Amino acid sequence: MSIAMNDDSQALVARVDELESRLAFQEDTLAQLNDVIAQQDVQIRNLVERLRDISQKYQDLSFDMHKGTVPGNEKPPHY
Repeated sequence: MSIAMNDDSQALVARVDELESRLAFQEDTLAQLNDVIAQQDVQIRNLVERLRDISQKYQDLSFDMHKGTVPGNEKPPHY
């Protein structure tokens, strides 16, 4: 019976080692994913800011091109 207990103990130790190894791998993967998400968040914020700037410049140019009138509010040519 002591041999069986020893085999069971070794199997249990092997399972715990495997679980610890998997946990370490998952923690590393989560840390890497977190880093990527943080980088993407910065990139998205920068892109949103640039898009806002470009949109404002487009509106300014459109306003200037229509001689100060807001596009869409000008009267048709037959008036």
